[in-house]
Amino acid sequence: MGWLKMTKMSWSRCSKAFVTALLVLAAAVGPAVAVSTSTEGVPQEAQVGNEVTATYTFTELYTDYESWTLRGATNLTSVTWTVTKFDQADNQISQQSYDGGEFEEAVDISEDTARVEVAIRGTAPAIENFSYDPAEQFTLAQFELRRQGGTQQEITASNVYHYTEESKQARDAIEQAESDIEAAGGDAEAEETLQRAIDAYNSESFGVAADLANDASSQAQQAQSTQNRNQLILYAAGGLLVVGLLVGGVLYWRSQGDDYDKLR
Repeated sequence: MGWLKMTKMSWSRCSKAFVTALLVLAAAVGPAVAVSTSTEGVPQEAQVGNEVTATYTFTELYTDYESWTLRGATNLTSVTWTVTKFDQADNQISQQSYDGGEFEEAVDISEDTARVEVAIRGTAPAIENFSYDPAEQFTLAQFELRRQGGTQQEITASNVYHYTEESKQARDAIEQAESDIEAAGGDAEAEETLQRAIDAYNSESFGVAADLANDASSQAQQAQSTQNRNQLILYAAGGLLVVGLLVGGVLYWRSQGDDYDKLR
């Protein structure tokens, strides 16, 4: 009974601690933002130095607050933001342009703003650290709701894979090698060569990485060809065995028939 009582007390303390931890976590995270977001033109990838454009549209602006500030930030360079506000009748209220990595725009119900469109235009940034996995990404745009006094909540964010011509060629070769190795059912030699290709990629030796990846593909294809040939040989041997058994059975049956005729 004493042990049972102690167990119940321990469980009670654990339960209270768990509930307290959940409450603290919920307080830290804060309420979810109800602002609705739609996007247009957000790319999945971008080459370093190329121009990137996208448009974000925000509606249901006052579910939580009637007055707040929309803040946008980006890793693009040479950036221009164009912020356009519309009323309920879809008439344009105002349009403001900002340059730089971030902007802030007031959103207030008294202005009758029903929709905010943010168009962003800039240049895909250089890559500081190359990494095959996870792939290199930059923040195309990140938007937050901010209130005077410290309230700060993320609305939405978009991350985009970026690359150079050389890194893209190396990545494509590595991905092809991965596919070939998988199709071959795995091959130790090819997998070792593939890992060397990935290491070369991470060291920014893209030409070496592409060559090693191509070698890995060849090794995997050779392994698959060998497997297919061996499988055909097994099928042929199995077929010969079946034929041999059939022929042997026929000969045995005929010999039994001859013996019966001799006895007669």
